[in-house]
Amino acid sequence: MIQKIQFAFLTLLVAGAAMAPTAKADEWNKQTVLVFKKPVEVPGRTLPAGSYIFQLADRESGRSTVQIYSQDTQSLLATIVAVPEYRIATDTASVTLENRPEGAPIALHSWFYPGDNQGVRFVYPKSEK
Repeated sequence: MIQKIQFAFLTLLVAGAAMAPTAKADEWNKQTVLVFKKPVEVPGRTLPAGSYIFQLADRESGRSTVQIYSQDTQSLLATIVAVPEYRIATDTASVTLENRPEGAPIALHSWFYPGDNQGVRFVYPKSEK
């Protein structure tokens, strides 16, 4: 029960951070600032609590490659090939999270840019689930 309450609280924190105004330097790459209050897992890596820049890579072959940078954009922390995900468009950025076993960080499931009905879903190897 406590884990469910903690998960719900963390989800609200991440969702609130995702809904905060973000710098829209370039709508082509969907650059979004996400702030996590606790560690968050992405495929192949766990990000410590902090602020990160998420953006789509500039690739002609597809629009589902996500790059994650440090807040100052000086360090590329991860490049992740994701799959398209769809939803009803909203005016805010949003993320969805996946529950993990007790003691493990929550995992980022999907990311959507404000106003878009297409986002990306992160695919995890079976060993990370």
